[in-house]
Amino acid sequence: MRNVRLTVSYDGSAYFGFQSQPGKDTIQARLQSALRAVTGVETTVIASGRTDAGVHARAQVVNFITGSSIPAGRWCRALNSYLPPDIVVWRAEDVPLEFHARKSAKRKTYCYAINGNRYADVFSKHTQYHHPGPLNVQAMKDALPAVVGEHDFTSFCSMRTGCESRIRTIYEARLEQEEVPGMNNVPGTGVLRVFLTGNGFLYHMVRIITGTLISIGEGKLSSSDMRRILEARDRTQAGPTAKAQGLTLWEVRYDD
Repeated sequence: MRNVRLTVSYDGSAYFGFQSQPGKDTIQARLQSALRAVTGVETTVIASGRTDAGVHARAQVVNFITGSSIPAGRWCRALNSYLPPDIVVWRAEDVPLEFHARKSAKRKTYCYAINGNRYADVFSKHTQYHHPGPLNVQAMKDALPAVVGEHDFTSFCSMRTGCESRIRTIYEARLEQEEVPGMNNVPGTGVLRVFLTGNGFLYHMVRIITGTLISIGEGKLSSSDMRRILEARDRTQAGPTAKAQGLTLWEVRYDD
């Protein structure tokens, strides 16, 4: 038997998240259907994490155990021929049998994109959250260091989170700002990208941190409130959950 690791990109707009659900179109179901078409065998794929409905991935990592003799270099072309155009496998490699896409992951990076211009970018409307009102970008940047380090992130996770421990470590948090290509003269803050890298994330954690940052940018909260909210361990103290379409699983890192 072999263990094959795939790196996959997808636009999650049309899907009910990654994990298979009865009667619903999901990324996992599509990948497993493609594997069945290629190998003739029912195969389960294991993902580094389960993205929600409408959330995207630049580099989702999955693995599966197979008895197939298909060379690693042929998996991408074979699977992509059975996948829709909004799901693309772009790397395949043999890995040790003990490799597990989720349990072996050391750090993950998510990116949340906000279009802060007055007018939306029609070409990126599925992958950016449009916020046409003014935002204090510097205040948002000043708030981010508060979430770096090991903390109890109860304030920044959904009340539906089933994890017993809400403690996670954020290694890096940054906000990047750039102009929207071709829309340089449109009023607004351009595109803001919030990058969060950590050892793991709770349900809706990135979206709630981002929603709180937007509230800070709007002046509804101050930069210093970020630490106060974190220490309160109370979801009601944080900002709203940002919309799903702005979120992308950016990168997953392993020992190799």
